[in-house]
Amino acid sequence: MFTGIIETTGIVTSGRRTASGTAFTIKAAGFPALLQPGDSVAVNGVCLTVERCDANAFTATAVGETLSLTTLGKMRSGSKVNLERAATPETALGGHIVQGHVDGIGRIKSFEKTGADWLLTIELPKEVYEYVVPKGSVAVDGISLTVARVKPGYQITITVVPFTRERTLADSYRPGIEVNVEADIVGKYVKQYLSQMRPGSAG
Repeated sequence: MFTGIIETTGIVTSGRRTASGTAFTIKAAGFPALLQPGDSVAVNGVCLTVERCDANAFTATAVGETLSLTTLGKMRSGSKVNLERAATPETALGGHIVQGHVDGIGRIKSFEKTGADWLLTIELPKEVYEYVVPKGSVAVDGISLTVARVKPGYQITITVVPFTRERTLADSYRPGIEVNVEADIVGKYVKQYLSQMRPGSAG
């Protein structure tokens, strides 16, 4: 489990094809020294397992299904990524509960400065849009964000404060860029529960 509070960004230095997928090596100042083999780490919101690490870089493999269902399949050497370690019982839940299980790929429609902040509009897959509500939470490339408005055409708008933009992958967002999106787990449970209820049932 993660909180959506990005700790740092890293740079993909290599992507090596394996029998199960692609083993990515990611460099990030100081961050790999906090990891151990077997740890979970969110890379652009995707939960991966650390296989090797040293003081400067770590390696984790994304399997074929992950590559096809997230933007990790398009990562190349030089790609910038958001990084977050798994939460512990002592971790402050500054964002929201993020599983690291991406629900779909969204596409940025616009990212414009408005006053001191930035307004991000994303077009979502229909199956992800159904879980999003105004003032609710959503993870975009692993960043915990609050939905400002839900718009027709499966679009949502989000206010991004300068602190978040400057310290995450958001500083590179442009129209047309694809992003990993994970809906709030609470909405998924509610929808599943309601779908199983029968008219007139009690309890």
